[in-house]
Amino acid sequence: MLRKYRLFHLGWVIILIGALLAHFIQTSGGIAIKDVRFTGNNGQTLSGLLYVPPGVTNENKAPAILAVHGYINSRETQSGFAIEYARRGYIVLALDQSGHGYSEGAAFSNGFGGPGGLAYLRSLDIVDVDNIGLEGHSMGGWTILAAASAMPDGYKAMVLEGSSTGAPFAADGTTAWPRNLAVVFSKYDEFSQLMWNVDRAQDVATSPKLQAVFGTTDAIVPGQLYGDIAAGTARQLQTPNTTHPGDHLSPEAIGHSIDWFAQTLEGSEALPSSNQIWLWKEIGTLIALVGFVVLLAGTFDMLLAAPAFAGLRNVSPENPSATAYVKRTPKWWLVLAISAFVPVLSYYAFLYWGGLLLPASAIFPQTITSQIAFWAVLNGVIVFALGFVLKGDKVSARGNIWLSVLIALATVGIGYLFVIAADFLFKVDFRFWVVALKPMSLMQAKIALVYLVPFTVFFVLALRGLHTGLSVSGDSRLVQYASNIGALALGFLVFLAFQYGTLLITGHLFSMNEPLNTVVAMQFLPLMAIIAFLSTFAYRRTGSYLPGALINALFVTWYIVAGQATQFPV
Repeated sequence: MLRKYRLFHLGWVIILIGALLAHFIQTSGGIAIKDVRFTGNNGQTLSGLLYVPPGVTNENKAPAILAVHGYINSRETQSGFAIEYARRGYIVLALDQSGHGYSEGAAFSNGFGGPGGLAYLRSLDIVDVDNIGLEGHSMGGWTILAAASAMPDGYKAMVLEGSSTGAPFAADGTTAWPRNLAVVFSKYDEFSQLMWNVDRAQDVATSPKLQAVFGTTDAIVPGQLYGDIAAGTARQLQTPNTTHPGDHLSPEAIGHSIDWFAQTLEGSEALPSSNQIWLWKEIGTLIALVGFVVLLAGTFDMLLAAPAFAGLRNVSPENPSATAYVKRTPKWWLVLAISAFVPVLSYYAFLYWGGLLLPASAIFPQTITSQIAFWAVLNGVIVFALGFVLKGDKVSARGNIWLSVLIALATVGIGYLFVIAADFLFKVDFRFWVVALKPMSLMQAKIALVYLVPFTVFFVLALRGLHTGLSVSGDSRLVQYASNIGALALGFLVFLAFQYGTLLITGHLFSMNEPLNTVVAMQFLPLMAIIAFLSTFAYRRTGSYLPGALINALFVTWYIVAGQATQFPV
């Protein structure tokens, strides 16, 4: 019996190690982090993380920076920037945009939440209101531009990371507005057409739209200072060697913003921009995310050993009757290829159709979540239908439905408690880069109940197809896990390698008109691998696809809803 607890204990120990590492890095030197809620425009409740350096008081005020994430991210995404700013003596408000994270309202509303965020920062009696900077990534750039439009004299300098002035969501930039502007636009940014009207990010220096902001018709020289800081007309372009989402993991991109605020704001500490520690926080939350996956597996193992769930232990996957193939045949490889690549080949089209058929509404308020759910259900149906055409030996692998429901609820529920505890005790979520797991707000929990239905349909159909259509008698543990991970994740690996290989060679994605959905697809690769691992883990112990399918339905619905933007106010 004690063996059944080992994996559970290992999971929470890994989580604790990762959460502590992340906590100590983000509070390095005595920085305090507060979870704040405040009222923005039109009565909207906004959320943010407030980083306060040591020694800051009403009498000893500090310069401040409003830092804002991009579309379908949240306040924690800016932690690399926020940690480094706070280490240099700045008070930092990492804001949740409207309809993101824990901020109310619909995405894109109320100036994205920017005017309310800046007003709140200026209201703090510990802030030197004459030295406030604004930093925003992607749509976060439009957020701070909205703040700058609402309060033209409320800030002193600005950094647009992977963002732009002008259409479609910001006022046009001029040589005088916004004040003291640095544009950090990466050489492989996927959104160069949207932001600066150039096909390749490497050509941003010759963008007429950007040249108008810099007051020149010549190619802009990266690193050169244009205009005058004292007059508020300073301009500078920097082009770090990364991608649009890569700005968050780039010491170069973060360093350029540090250097700009060091030049344009007063009162910071002289710490070289090369001195950065934020990556260790990212490593800490990655360790915690890995620990969470281990914890779910360990929790399932522990619960399965209880007498109440003995009915799930009736079938063994090692039994030849629980496998679809005696050995790998050409048909097996065909089923593997279909499983891996049909979801990718249908990705753009099904997301597009989902957006047309399921616009944001009171029932389905998250546009991208609706698109993903639409894609998922159609692919589940495809897998289910192909199972009748390309089936192997008949496998009876359904198991006990109600026990599967109960063990899934208990497994994910215990995992959820650990995420809440890490947020409460250490102010961290479980993440690496664009993959992030965090507690849901009450509104998001209600939204999740709706999306749980289509995602449950998908996972039941898809994982039934996986385990009854690809299981091979005599497979070792390693081979079984590798095969199932390949069936779910290989297609996205090839897809992303092709897209970003094309970007590195040509300067733009192969699918130039799909930058957002291509970036969204980055999450699918690790997520599909986790799904395959958890499902295979449960199947090996029960011979049933249902427990793993329901665990993944709960986990993935939570993951997507908590991390997506809400376009329809509910």
